[in-house]
Amino acid sequence: MAFIPNTEADQKLMLEKIGVTRFEDLLDNIPPQLLFDGELNLPAPLSEMEILAHLGEMAQKNKNCEEYVCFLGGGAYDHFIPAVVKHILLRSEFYTAYTPYQPEVSQGTLQAIYEYQSMICELTGMDVANASMYDGGSALAEAVLLACGHTRRARILVSKSVNPRYIQIIRTYCRGRDFQVQLIDTADGITDLNKLDDVLSPDIAGVVVQHPNFFGCLESMPEISEMTHQKGALFITSNDPVSLAVLEPPGNYGADIATGEGQSLGNALNFGGPYLGIFTATRQLIRKMPGRIVGQTVDKKGRRGFVLTLQTREQHIRREKATSNICTNQALNALAATVYMALMGKTGLLKIAQYCLQKSHYMVNKINDIDRFSLAFPQAFFKEFVVQTDLAVNELMEKFLANKIFAGIPLASYFTEYKNSFLCTVTEKRTKAEIDRYLDILREQICE
Repeated sequence: MAFIPNTEADQKLMLEKIGVTRFEDLLDNIPPQLLFDGELNLPAPLSEMEILAHLGEMAQKNKNCEEYVCFLGGGAYDHFIPAVVKHILLRSEFYTAYTPYQPEVSQGTLQAIYEYQSMICELTGMDVANASMYDGGSALAEAVLLACGHTRRARILVSKSVNPRYIQIIRTYCRGRDFQVQLIDTADGITDLNKLDDVLSPDIAGVVVQHPNFFGCLESMPEISEMTHQKGALFITSNDPVSLAVLEPPGNYGADIATGEGQSLGNALNFGGPYLGIFTATRQLIRKMPGRIVGQTVDKKGRRGFVLTLQTREQHIRREKATSNICTNQALNALAATVYMALMGKTGLLKIAQYCLQKSHYMVNKINDIDRFSLAFPQAFFKEFVVQTDLAVNELMEKFLANKIFAGIPLASYFTEYKNSFLCTVTEKRTKAEIDRYLDILREQICE
């Protein structure tokens, strides 16, 4: 049992045991100018009932998707989550569990992770999936590190149509390793293949493309894959897992590493996290994958069991031999995705993807009929699209907020060339009435 000093005598005894007479002696190595000299301006303590009321009051200041209709996207999506997902997550054997170091007492957790890996492989068409990463951005950045390590090359090409936040994470990961990140221009919302061909050379470690991309457009993935492999580079993708119910999986067009954000698979928006990073690869790259992998085996009596098969993270092996210093995985979020996919099944996930596809195209067709609003790019799309207008986008967003609608993401903060455009998303949750109300507000703006 840990010793917790509750009284002054206890504190004095503890200090004597570690060889000092007062707490300040422990701070001798810190320069005086760095020490806080004064009293903290903290409010008086509150009781449990008072603090709950205070926190509830603060929470009510947030605008949330329970009260507002959400057309936001860009990596986080308002999909429906069946109640049973949360019910299973809150079971104590899952909710409080950590790394299953002892397989003999962790079979339930290990099996859940194994099922997650199996479902993700089936969804992506890839050979192997790890036990998940932090989020879609970190998964993509880890893929870049793998590509550079595997090919022993130091240059990465990333399409400008990749989520700008993911690009920032890639740059952060690469800075300390002296890997060069070069962005490829887009044309009409997708990767410019001519620009890509101009810079593809034998010193390129990998090419990174998102599909559907940040603008919602579908990329020419088979063609990019072929161009990449002709130069001996790895083809790295970031995919929306829901879209894979209707789109060709990355394994079918030759992706070497396929990643994605798994939040849309049964995980709530949660004000931005925690989320779930999907990471898959071909069999040849399995020993260079980050994180860990759960495998199926048999015990000495021939009974099926599950164990941590590959653990290439620095906590388990010599640091210089580790593929990554990622310290854990989002096991609870991966469990949510597993429960969600098991509930949906092949036909359920297909229906959800079809609803997203149909509803988003219904909305775009109506937007194109409204003066001063139109689809920004002529490309095929899944559930996200960019709307362009000659109106002030920020003011337009405020009008929608006044009507309790999150209308979209203004692109000006990411791309100066798209200052009059915003990104809009339609999931299966959006009803015809909600979409029509959105369209009515657009029509009202051109009458003012």
